[in-house]
Amino acid sequence: MSILNLISDAHAMGTPPQGGAQGDPIMSLIASLLPLFLIIVVFYFLLIRPQQKRAKEHRQMLENLKKGDKVITVGGIYGVVESVTPNTVVLKIADNVKVKFSKQSVAALRPPTDED
Repeated sequence: MSILNLISDAHAMGTPPQGGAQGDPIMSLIASLLPLFLIIVVFYFLLIRPQQKRAKEHRQMLENLKKGDKVITVGGIYGVVESVTPNTVVLKIADNVKVKFSKQSVAALRPPTDED
């Protein structure tokens, strides 16, 4: 007996087709797209929405920078804000040492408990 005969016999033993109607094609389409839709919703709430919230908080922090704020840069440099312009910030990182940074390079405000 060949493999083709076994496959054909197995196919013939399957369940017979249901009635003549195929069912509603719209419901079939909705049922097949529902898992994809659910995955998109989960990704939105677990990944996209929290990232947008963090970006908004960072943007507000940069807008509210003022002289005297203690900050940490993206590179890990601790400093005190000396001056702020729309695109740059000058940080005092040691006595008589001031460095100009892009405003976007400020990562966070230092907590008040941080020691100098």
